[in-house]
Amino acid sequence: MKAPAAMLAAALSLQAAAPASAPGAESVPAPPLARQIPHADTTLGDVRHDPYHWLRDRNDPEVIRHLEAENAYTQAVLAPTAALQESLFQEMRGRIQETDLSVPAKDGPFLYYTRTQQGKQYPIFCRRADQPGAAEQVLLDPNAMAVEGHYFRVGAFQPSPDHKLLAYSTDTTGAEYYTAVVKDLATGQLLPDRITHIEEGIEWGNDNRTLFYTLADSAKRPDRIARHVLGTDAASDVVIYHDPDPLFNVQLVKSHDRTQLQIESESFDASDTRLVPADRPLESPRLVTPRRSKVLYYVRPHGDELFVLTNENAPNFKLLRAPARIPDRAHWKPFVAASDSVLIEDVEVFRDQLALFERGGGRRRIRVLDLRTGRSHEVRFPEAVYTYSPVSTPEYDTRMLRFAYSSPVTPPTIIDYDCARRTRTVLKKTVVPNYDPSRYRTERVWARAADGTRIPISLLYKAPLARDGRRPALLYGYGSYGISSDPGFNSNIFSLVDRGYVYAIGHIRGGQEMGRHWYEDGRLLHKKNTFADFVACAEYLINSGVTARDRLAIRGGSAGGLLIGATLNLRPDLFRAAVADVPFVDVINTMSDASIPLTTQEWEQWGDPRTPRYYAYMKSYSPYDNVHATAYPALLVTAGLNDPRVGYWEPTKWVAKLRVTKTDTHPLLLRVNMGAGHGGASGRYDNLREQAIRYAFLLWAMGMAPGAEASSRVP
Repeated sequence: MKAPAAMLAAALSLQAAAPASAPGAESVPAPPLARQIPHADTTLGDVRHDPYHWLRDRNDPEVIRHLEAENAYTQAVLAPTAALQESLFQEMRGRIQETDLSVPAKDGPFLYYTRTQQGKQYPIFCRRADQPGAAEQVLLDPNAMAVEGHYFRVGAFQPSPDHKLLAYSTDTTGAEYYTAVVKDLATGQLLPDRITHIEEGIEWGNDNRTLFYTLADSAKRPDRIARHVLGTDAASDVVIYHDPDPLFNVQLVKSHDRTQLQIESESFDASDTRLVPADRPLESPRLVTPRRSKVLYYVRPHGDELFVLTNENAPNFKLLRAPARIPDRAHWKPFVAASDSVLIEDVEVFRDQLALFERGGGRRRIRVLDLRTGRSHEVRFPEAVYTYSPVSTPEYDTRMLRFAYSSPVTPPTIIDYDCARRTRTVLKKTVVPNYDPSRYRTERVWARAADGTRIPISLLYKAPLARDGRRPALLYGYGSYGISSDPGFNSNIFSLVDRGYVYAIGHIRGGQEMGRHWYEDGRLLHKKNTFADFVACAEYLINSGVTARDRLAIRGGSAGGLLIGATLNLRPDLFRAAVADVPFVDVINTMSDASIPLTTQEWEQWGDPRTPRYYAYMKSYSPYDNVHATAYPALLVTAGLNDPRVGYWEPTKWVAKLRVTKTDTHPLLLRVNMGAGHGGASGRYDNLREQAIRYAFLLWAMGMAPGAEASSRVP
């Protein structure tokens, strides 16, 4: 790898005349300016000029030199924070129980679990027999498999039904292409079987010799399910299902009762399911019921019947029952009615009860229904601001429901809830060293959007909080795909909170915090509600005295990076600093190119730019297309060279355009991980170092770090 000075020299050779350094920042080199090459795109007669289009070619050495120059510039600008970055890293590491053990999950005769060891990047996969004094068997140690400093991720981890074999998949680039292999757990040796270039998931047939996996097309759309029989050449594997519709993604799951392999094909607005009996894995998939426009349905097998969760004539979803042998829609019978105010997010089915995972009023809840008596009850939680996540367990014939509970001040707690006795057993409460929860408080407050809609905000802060506008604050948001930003525990954030930051989560439209309508009101031709809600959250924090506009920072990633970009174009005056992680900012160009992963399916999320009303609407908010000559706050942007979800060129082009357009001298930094994808570094310590850079930037840009006196005058 080149030294920073050499990379800066390479950068200077790429740029035209750079602006002179601002007074007081003479030690900071000029930023790299990307060369402009004329390029025009025409859509529906409208011409858009894109002089940075050339940055899409990762095989062009000049592109790589430019990315390296951006990294070197960022490193040079943030050099005064090097000691702070190390302190932040050590603080965050100090809040981790480095040697730890997960709660074992019983699967047949074994207990499966992971454990971590101090100094090692990855969890180790283990099991032991379910009997006293049983010895541990290490099944997989990614620390021994990964190359130091390189990306490594275990995707699928699936023991065979007889527990003699282990099928697993790995990704070594971050590009989300996996290789699957099978390990003999008696000998520790790998079988000859090797399946490459697949999606993450793998499932077993109940014969212990048939594997099912997912393949993707050239645009990385999961579109096929293939079947592999151990001992045969993977090149001869049979594709048992292919969905040619570019709007649909295909995935494979095994039912909780282990009777069925479920092939689910889903767009944002419709879905269908096919079943393959796990005991007869060579049978052809059987369609449950044909897909219909604007109708989603999900199947949960339960013996000789199916439970069906669907939004047909029920925007917040309802639960139906059907006989497994004739599961078509005509035989669906009502079981749990839909609600106008409570969304049924999911359902987990056990032999004698089912758990409904619901959401209403900005909070999540669990409702347990006894299948023998028909009676139901709600699982209560002790805090006003909290979340939970179901912890799937292999056991089907059990009355225990396992979930992880947490809040911004309560570390994750694994709980077994006895559905019959209505009692709970704490199996594990995450130990957080150097942390005292009594020092902090949480609140749920409400902003009001321009259209009158009330927007919930979750607050975390070090007590007491005087609402005098003197505290710095970080406002986080996402607001897309119906993904809700739940207020869970994040030990890292206390490195900011302990320094006075108020951490706020805006539960803006585009998620599902307030029900399905919350999602619908933040997509397609309602997408601008997401940005308006975020602005309203910022204005609330300022007007209520939680912070002030010269003390407010914002952060979001991926589609949340779109949120940051659009918000900065709308109201750059509200913020002192911003972090945009792998931001989706080049909306028109990406949605116009069907060869890019995710594009075609996401026409139902953002709109198809070949349609005039969608084109005009997207163009009106696309961050890259709406950069204009104004003062922007300090900005740190991240990207991953191998990112298949948001191409590295989107943030790179956005930064290049901002550099020559904005009118301020505030820092504008781009940091590209040259060996990872959408999620950044894979190792836990490497990931903490990346977080330390972001936090150091936020403190530095806020005037709370070494060298901060020059942070507002960086060229």
